[in-house]
Amino acid sequence: MGGTNPDRGKSVSTVLGRRLSGELLRMREQLGLKQADGAKALTASVAKVAKIERGLVPMRDPDIRALCHLYGERDEAVIGRLLELAAVDRDRRKAKGWWDYYADLRSLVEYVALEDIATQIRAWEITVLPGVLQTPDYARALALGSGAWPDPAKIEPFVEARMARKARLLGERPLELWVVLHEGVLRQTVGGGDVMKEQLSHLLDMSKRSNVKLQVVPYSAGAHPAMGIAFNIISFAEVGALDVVHMDTASSAVWLEGESDAKRHGQFFERLAQQALSQRDSHTLISAIIEEL
Repeated sequence: MGGTNPDRGKSVSTVLGRRLSGELLRMREQLGLKQADGAKALTASVAKVAKIERGLVPMRDPDIRALCHLYGERDEAVIGRLLELAAVDRDRRKAKGWWDYYADLRSLVEYVALEDIATQIRAWEITVLPGVLQTPDYARALALGSGAWPDPAKIEPFVEARMARKARLLGERPLELWVVLHEGVLRQTVGGGDVMKEQLSHLLDMSKRSNVKLQVVPYSAGAHPAMGIAFNIISFAEVGALDVVHMDTASSAVWLEGESDAKRHGQFFERLAQQALSQRDSHTLISAIIEEL
């Protein structure tokens, strides 16, 4: 995913590019304007506007401002977020995001790029803890267990990259993270008892932060609407911005970018949260598991 092809970005659609283009397309359609109107505002061809709205080309800041002006968007906060999204997309196409310095993170590069600009992530996990909540030893044990690294010494850059993601939960404007875990995630002894005790203690500490919400779906909850699937719902600051749903498979990442998909998974998440233990009871369960270890 992080190639250095000099033509990269000229005709490649990225998740980031599609998200930006989707917001501009939504603005245009709300006003009943045509692509020809956008082309006139940009002094460009209709074909260029079509490529922009399909996320096929990186966008220049003046073009974004021109289209926002045409579509009646005057809120500098909204425009600023679109400009930020475009900047990250351009860097992504050029492989210049901080994550691109970690080769072993390439398979997650688009997810991490979106995580870097998101305002909220709702995560449902059934097998492992979210990367931003993992300790180094837990991440290292996961990497060793995957068998993906013939040379264990090369795992350290992967661990370093995963730890770098924790910065999104800190600072002045931290990411809002709402995690719902299946109880099995907590009881799967990754790396041995000592590693899990440290990991679960870290999980409790992080869940006490005002921007981190943690709930556990216990075994006793029975059947639920997302058995066998894990997913993340990524949300952004712009008013009316569409959520993006991310799911991992054994061989690739799946992105669901339609409004109906986002709504359906949002409903799944709400039902999971309703079936889950309260935050307080979740903390009590985690503490009990630590004692058992």
